[in-house]
Amino acid sequence: MSNSPTPRQILETLLPPLRLAAAYAKNIQPVIAACPEKTDQQNHFGAALSDADLSIQTMVEVALLGAYPQIRFYGEEYEKTANTKYFRAIDLGPEGDYLVTLDPIDGTRFYLDGHDNYQIIVGVLNQDEYEAVLAISPAQDCYYYALRGVGTFSGPLHAPLDQCQKLQIENPKPLIYLGWGLSDQIPDVSPAYQINDLKTAYSDEQFAPNINAILKEDFAGAILESGKFIDGAAITFLAQEAGCIVTTWTGEPLPPLCSSQNYQRPGLIVASSTTVHQHLLQAVEKYCPKILI
Repeated sequence: MSNSPTPRQILETLLPPLRLAAAYAKNIQPVIAACPEKTDQQNHFGAALSDADLSIQTMVEVALLGAYPQIRFYGEEYEKTANTKYFRAIDLGPEGDYLVTLDPIDGTRFYLDGHDNYQIIVGVLNQDEYEAVLAISPAQDCYYYALRGVGTFSGPLHAPLDQCQKLQIENPKPLIYLGWGLSDQIPDVSPAYQINDLKTAYSDEQFAPNINAILKEDFAGAILESGKFIDGAAITFLAQEAGCIVTTWTGEPLPPLCSSQNYQRPGLIVASSTTVHQHLLQAVEKYCPKILI
């Protein structure tokens, strides 16, 4: 689309209001009151909805409409905010007509339970693949961003993009992350790894790392039953640009975003090395053969 901002320009435009959003989220976390939980989700992590989700999405919508009134935008709370009707579209467009996505609080349940591993995630999506992702961790005062084919970078929240350091995942812990819904299907991967099963490991008092911890080398790999455009798939893009191998459950390259349904990619494997990738493929083939047919 002519006169469209570049992915980097979009990140640079949103970073200042997102810093304010991060401070807001951090400051109100101790006193946040939960809104009624979403009723269309199958797990309590996706069901939680807080005032922060709605407020942060509104902040981002205002910034985007003020800077790029013709841009496409899809935010998690698009059905509840007042600004959805002002955007030109909420779906993927043709090549070069970018869709900006937002998860205003990724890990709302972590957030409501007082843990620090929630994020604000912005994506810039082309028809086939992500062009950029920005993930802010308010309580940890840091952020990550990636540009397609350029790499993943990290830095303190106050730092501009060009002062962040390039991230390379090289020496992760021998721990494998299993997405929600896989704990009953994949009991183990290999004797070389321990399993982080979010479904059974997490409680409101017991901290358990989420998929975003792969960027801190807390995981050697991950198996996800799916990856939503606004969160899981965006995190895997950050991991991929940081050197990880990201494929489907059959080991194939990821299909283009435009072939996905319901704003999400199907089952994903993320691995820090070819050896880890092979072990994860073998685990999926062993324990989930019907899904691969």
